[in-house]
Amino acid sequence: MTSAAPGIAEIRSKIAAGERIGVEEARRLWFEAGDAEMRALASQVRARFHPQDRCTYLIMRIINYTNVCVAQCDYCAFYRLPGHAGGYVLSRETVFEKLDELLALGGDLAAFNGGFNPHLPLSYYCDLFAAIRERYGDRLEFYALTIAEFLYLADHAKLDYGEAAERFKKAGVRWITGGGSEILTEDFRARHSKFKYSVAEYFEAQRALIEAGVNTTATMVIGFDETIDERLEHLERTRRFQDETGGLKSFLCWTYKPYFTQLGGIEIGTAEYLRHLALARIYLDNIPRIRTSVLTQNERALEGLLYGADDFDLPIEDEVTQKAGATISLDFEKILAYARQLGFVPEYRHVQGAEKAPAGKPAAG
Repeated sequence: MTSAAPGIAEIRSKIAAGERIGVEEARRLWFEAGDAEMRALASQVRARFHPQDRCTYLIMRIINYTNVCVAQCDYCAFYRLPGHAGGYVLSRETVFEKLDELLALGGDLAAFNGGFNPHLPLSYYCDLFAAIRERYGDRLEFYALTIAEFLYLADHAKLDYGEAAERFKKAGVRWITGGGSEILTEDFRARHSKFKYSVAEYFEAQRALIEAGVNTTATMVIGFDETIDERLEHLERTRRFQDETGGLKSFLCWTYKPYFTQLGGIEIGTAEYLRHLALARIYLDNIPRIRTSVLTQNERALEGLLYGADDFDLPIEDEVTQKAGATISLDFEKILAYARQLGFVPEYRHVQGAEKAPAGKPAAG
């Protein structure tokens, strides 16, 4: 291992002992530790939960059921305001066709992601998800919406978050993901998504879902204009929430695609993404599964397995990120071959009901 910058040796010893690092130590790692050091430290934490030569993956489809949205986030190239040309809502038959195609391609996980559509009542979603559960049973699982959409629907229906969670459970919903988090600081939301919900509201809704027995995840998007302090605040808030609830099954980070968006900007490189993935693996010592994003990093996302990630998905569609410049490959064998080339044995992971966390014990603290 290369020689460490002053202070890094102490952080390395702390991680080796299974101890938790704080925000200031994480900041020091980011600015002072080399890539090889970050990779080694993240791999140490990964080894607490997973065999070093194994990784898991999913084949999944993100179904963008509507593009009508009133949130007006400046980083989104997907949405259309109500009444504007190009707005749509998918028919139930089209949703079923997309799910059938997913199954035919060997996948069994769908995720629903749309927008804040004021014309769709809560009953639209409950009826749709109940119909999916009745038609497919446990042949596939689905992530019903994101936390952000859940917040909007609960408020639109004038329900508290616990009541809304129970409505979805009765409709056969088992999962609502942590999507819509982007960067969980109030300053970031004020700059880029002022009509979205506050950080406090985001976690309040996610807590209500966990208490209702609905599975959920943590997510993060980097590469806007956020500072390292904002990234660390997001990680700290996430870790603290997991300490309190224990309900986050995984953490997925992807990168902002700036093309055709109001915000614009320059896409960050894979090297920065991998360093952030390593920092997240080191810092989130109480979340067992760290996922790397093939959707936004393509094949090179699998290098994240060397930087602490243990899981990834092979997407067949996501209009939101594709509209902003993401490309999708259906050459699954080529992608899996790259995982093997990196020294990992990829194993397909089914998501049904409560996701089984891998063996491992989070660090105390």
